Amino acid sequence: MPEPMSRGTVAVLGTGMMGAPMVRNLVRAELPVVAWNRTPEKAEALAADGVRVASEPEEALAEAAVLITMLADGPTVESVLGAGDALTAAPADLVWIQTSTVGAAGADRLADLAADHGVEYVDAPVLGSAGPAARGELVILASGPDDARDRCAPAFDAVGKRTVWLGPAGAGSRLKVMVNAWLMAMTTTLAETLALGEKLGVDPEWFFDVTDRGAIAGLYTELNGAAMVAREFPVNFPLELATKDTALALEAAGDGAGLRVLEATLEQFERAERLGLGKSDWAAVIRAAAGDGSPDSPSPSA
Repeated sequence: MPEPMSRGTVAVLGTGMMGAPMVRNLVRAELPVVAWNRTPEKAEALAADGVRVASEPEEALAEAAVLITMLADGPTVESVLGAGDALTAAPADLVWIQTSTVGAAGADRLADLAADHGVEYVDAPVLGSAGPAARGELVILASGPDDARDRCAPAFDAVGKRTVWLGPAGAGSRLKVMVNAWLMAMTTTLAETLALGEKLGVDPEWFFDVTDRGAIAGLYTELNGAAMVAREFPVNFPLELATKDTALALEAAGDGAGLRVLEATLEQFERAERLGLGKSDWAAVIRAAAGDGSPDSPSPSA
């Protein structure tokens, strides 16, 4: 079994908004780093931080113990590592840490690419944006073989505040898809909420104040999330009233408001009511979202 990485070189492919601060944190942790980027100037800017800059991926991987990819998307990672000889020429004991957001299918394709070249593969997308990356506070959603954990630990400790090991490679990307879906929808919902407030002439600071800067959303996530997972819906707030309140918000916004997420929310609540869930807790909307049951199913008890 390969020794845990202590002084082994870390090759980083991708030094953009996320990759560059990750590289700097690897250097601060006193790990030797060689970097490559499709736009050479971005990698060359790191030379002053003590980073060796490679002109090609093959050069970056030539003596690497660990490879970290932080590129734009799955097709880019595939094109960089699948088209050339980088993985073929890499050391036999290389461990590849794939931190880009590539999706579930993309992670599986990259795992196959690694297997084709006999490279140990760790699927490890990260949670966090440029700020947390600069502070070394990313959350790493790691998945892969157990015997890779010790070898990855120095790099993970350098760039993140927490590493969560989730199982076989691909589990990390699946969780990242789930978390991102929630964050993107939540951000769009916030945008629509503030837009509604503008239409109604409401000071946005009032909204932030009464929701404790949005912290109230965490309370509902905990309460409703537990009910949704268990598919048990003790009534705290009837779904039929959630339908009514959503309709009132759209009515206040007026025609042509463009609140597409709120419109879709109303559709989901109405669909749940057609499943006979109007008297159940509003968390029962999970049954509409997950496709549970049909309009002909018996009405569940509240």
